[in-house]
Amino acid sequence: MSELINNREEGISAHRTARIHLLKEIIKELHHGKSVEEVKSKFNQAVGEISVDEISELEQVLMQEEGIPVTEVQRLCSVHAAVFKGSIQDIHRAHQSEEQPGHPVFTFKRENQEIDRLANFKIALHLDQFLKDQGEANRLKLLEDFSLLYDVDKHYSRKENLLFPFLEKYGIYGPTKVMWAVDDGIRMGIKEVKAKLTDFEGNAQSVVDLAKRVLNEVTEMIYKEEHILLPMALEKLTEDEWLQIAAQSEEVGYCLVAPDQPWIPERAAEPGADQGLGSSPLQEGYIRMSTGILSVKQMESILNHLPVDLTFIDEHDIVRYFSQGKERIFVRAKAVIGRSVQNCHPPQSVHVVNQLLADFKAGVKDAEDFWIPVKDKFVYIRYFAVRDEEGNYLGTLEFTQNIKPIQELTGQKRILSP
Repeated sequence: MSELINNREEGISAHRTARIHLLKEIIKELHHGKSVEEVKSKFNQAVGEISVDEISELEQVLMQEEGIPVTEVQRLCSVHAAVFKGSIQDIHRAHQSEEQPGHPVFTFKRENQEIDRLANFKIALHLDQFLKDQGEANRLKLLEDFSLLYDVDKHYSRKENLLFPFLEKYGIYGPTKVMWAVDDGIRMGIKEVKAKLTDFEGNAQSVVDLAKRVLNEVTEMIYKEEHILLPMALEKLTEDEWLQIAAQSEEVGYCLVAPDQPWIPERAAEPGADQGLGSSPLQEGYIRMSTGILSVKQMESILNHLPVDLTFIDEHDIVRYFSQGKERIFVRAKAVIGRSVQNCHPPQSVHVVNQLLADFKAGVKDAEDFWIPVKDKFVYIRYFAVRDEEGNYLGTLEFTQNIKPIQELTGQKRILSP
């Protein structure tokens, strides 16, 4: 009997491998210029139904075994999504807690409904009006629409900073990297539309064409999330992991609509459950240093009162700590703890991160500085190689500060404020 079972399992594995190989060949054909219709016909005849796991595996095989860059897979992503549309298997689960209000998946889908309504009804109508009449009222109406649409940044940020780290724990990297790159493209596209509307030069058709491309990407992303990403996440994540995501979501923010109520599953998280920190709750104690002794509470309070944001990654490039000041400049969620720093950055900037860390580890540099304008702030970002007494590399400290108030200082101040 065991031989029969083994043979059956080997047959299933071989069949799955063959399908993945075939899917890979279809994507490569797209890469070499075949039309979507040609490939879609071949796909439907040869493959038929496909599961979300196979889509995930496909993207990882393309990047890891075939060596296709993330940016190239991103270019193909919209095309193969069109090929897969209508052929993805429905995944039936015994417990559909994601249908309960407050569950992160319920919230993602509710936001998607509002995004879809804004993009494909309200904005679509206003684009038609603008194409016919480029008056000030129609231009400002569209500018307001796209300012509202940029709220998708919060939706994407929750996905990237809360959901992706858990998927990576289960070895899923390909789809997350591709999706993050597409998210950034959408963010950039919305900003470009707003810039064209702000400094409108009279070419309404170019504005409308760009806007429609962005809206199409937004709509495609809704499909990819609800038919690929979220079903895959529901297959992998535990209830406690969804609870962690729900608990940290408000910190990042919601898009267009917020949950009406918190999600309370039938079995709530057990007291003391891991909240993404990778260990049991820290016990009250003291830390002895060369220049004094502080309690853990004192140490944490001191770090959180500094007028800067601190983040520390260890010698293995793993995020180990970040401070929680009152006004953080960049979003940090507890889910990043224990995550590779490379996976905390958009794919197009990973090479900069790797070069910086390589220089620190090799002793070529001890520090690196950047400065950028962010809304009403001027942000100074500093990186320091942390070394022990013998010069051994222990990790990297990121030091981020809004220095605009400092730049505006003049004269001198020698007395207390009233």
